[in-house]
Amino acid sequence: MKTHVVLLRGINVGGRNLLPMKELATLLENLGCRSVRTYIQSGNVVLRSAGGTASGLAGRLTREIERRRGFAPHVLVLSLADLEATLAANPFPRAVSDPKTLHLGFLDAVPRDPDLDRLQTLRAGKERFHLEGRCFYLHLPAGVGRSRLAAGAERAIGVPMTLRNWRTVCRIRDLAAGLE
Repeated sequence: MKTHVVLLRGINVGGRNLLPMKELATLLENLGCRSVRTYIQSGNVVLRSAGGTASGLAGRLTREIERRRGFAPHVLVLSLADLEATLAANPFPRAVSDPKTLHLGFLDAVPRDPDLDRLQTLRAGKERFHLEGRCFYLHLPAGVGRSRLAAGAERAIGVPMTLRNWRTVCRIRDLAAGLE
């Protein structure tokens, strides 16, 4: 069995697309996943799965949520090894000391033609970004809430993205490593 990390985008935000984590865990178990663990209410899951591909699992989960709940969230599935490599490649190691300012945007695919000039124009103050493979790293010292860079990144990159802060990603990694 392989350990996977499942990230759902846009659930349980502002009273919309509600999906209790207990129900999500049950859905995944019904899809054949084992050792399912969730972290906070924003759609972070670690699990063990015996067969199929990551994209196959993402598709099955999306369809099942849509069937049961009436909405189809964006689902991204990656391996523990991919998550660990993403953490190790952090281009802003000093930002780790203030983990709420460091964010990782997990991408569906490697962008073919990202608009890096547009990303530069969206930057404000001391904001920094780095695009590497399937991750968009953001250091936002003034916070993510009002950042034009964070708000416009997905459109400029051209690939669906789900954002998590450094602390959350590290906790997810620790949960996943505990399943090994």
